[in-house]
Order: sequence, then structure tokens, then C-alpha cells
Amino acid sequence: MTSEPIDLVREFCAAFGEGDLDLDRIVGFFADDAVYHNIPVDPVVGPDAIRATLAGFTTGVESIEFRIGSIAAEGGTVLTERVDVFRVPGKEISLPVMGAFEVVDGKIAAWRDYFDMNQFMSQLSA
Repeated sequence: MTSEPIDLVREFCAAFGEGDLDLDRIVGFFADDAVYHNIPVDPVVGPDAIRATLAGFTTGVESIEFRIGSIAAEGGTVLTERVDVFRVPGKEISLPVMGAFEVVDGKIAAWRDYFDMNQFMSQLSA
């Protein structure tokens, strides 16, 4: 892994599009006390809880790709404007997301994603 916060977040986002979802690799980006807040869902703390949350929303998903449109960093704070693409059997769901990452000592200490849950659910049920 790289040490610059913006490069670390780019590498993290790219890890989602590398074929089979490797949760071990993805969870390895996080600090031991990291907080993941997938707004509007309640936040979770620590790699085990983050893994469980990611596993929960990727069940039945064939692949995920985080397409970064814009990325900016100031110190250890990195902001991403993305479209997260979920491929499920028979369809593709594109979800605009604004992500905020806090990187400390080469690890993600906090990850917050802002999106419209209804936009995801309406595509899933269509």
C-alpha cells in the first residue's frame, strides 16, 4: 500500500473492481479503530464490523466497481465523487456517491459515504 492519502484512497477504490471481491484485502486498508458510516445506515467500528457490513451489502452481487469522477485531498482528508456500479444477476445498478475518507498513518481511520438509498432500492427492484 502507498503512503500518500489520495493514492491510498485511489488504491482502495480500485480494489473493489478487481474481479472477485477480496474482503481481506479491502479490510486491510483500515485502522484497528476505523469507523465506516454508510449514511443513512448506522456507523460501524473496527475491521470485523466493517467486513460484516460490506459482506452484507455485497451478498448476491456479482461485482462492484467504484468509478471515481473527482478526487481531492487536503492533508489526510480525501473526498471522492464516484459512481458505484453494482452488477447483480440480470442488471447493473449505478449509484452516485460522495465519499469522505480520513487517512491516519497510512490507514483509513474513517470512511463516510453519502448517497440516496431510494435511488439504489428503486434500481434494485426495477
